[in-house]
Amino acid sequence: MLGLSGTATDLSENGVASERSRAGNKTDDSGLARWYAVQTNPRQEKRLYERLRLLDLESFLPLYQAVHRWKNGCKAQLDLPLFPGYLFVRIALRECLKVLSSPGAVSLVGSGSGPWPLPDAEIANLRNTLEGGKLEPHPYLTVGQRVRIKSGPLADLTGYLVRQPEGLRVVLCVELIRQAAAVQVDVDDVEPIGPATRSLDA
Repeated sequence: MLGLSGTATDLSENGVASERSRAGNKTDDSGLARWYAVQTNPRQEKRLYERLRLLDLESFLPLYQAVHRWKNGCKAQLDLPLFPGYLFVRIALRECLKVLSSPGAVSLVGSGSGPWPLPDAEIANLRNTLEGGKLEPHPYLTVGQRVRIKSGPLADLTGYLVRQPEGLRVVLCVELIRQAAAVQVDVDDVEPIGPATRSLDA
């Protein structure tokens, strides 16, 4: 169960660390509290999460479970950040100094004009997905990106990722004769090998 009341922290069976301040959806002179992504120092996500909890700030650190094998052969199940280097906090903008002055915080994700708020629905969907099934990190993929097929009979072939109504496909290009063919793939079967260079939406 997610910790949604008081300042108590709950680590659910599916690996969601979450807490909600007693103030709920508070407002201040800067307006309504919104969700923001916080960039952290390496391996400081949990430390910063705990600090924000102590400050009574609503925060969300998605976790997943992984089995780690030590050099001596022992195995342990660990709760690791789903998005290494990031967590989420719900604040009014005038509270950003509380976050940025906390140990482990680097910045709020945004631009020179200010941090970018995240839609409430995006955080809610992430929470619901964590509750409903197992998530684990995956390289970020964009349509038009050059990718490599990792497994199966087409392993090591490269192409460009495209989106079609029936799902994702990798377009395999034969540069010499300027021909191409597309094969349907599962997102877990490909890995990025370069940036997006072209728009390949069907």
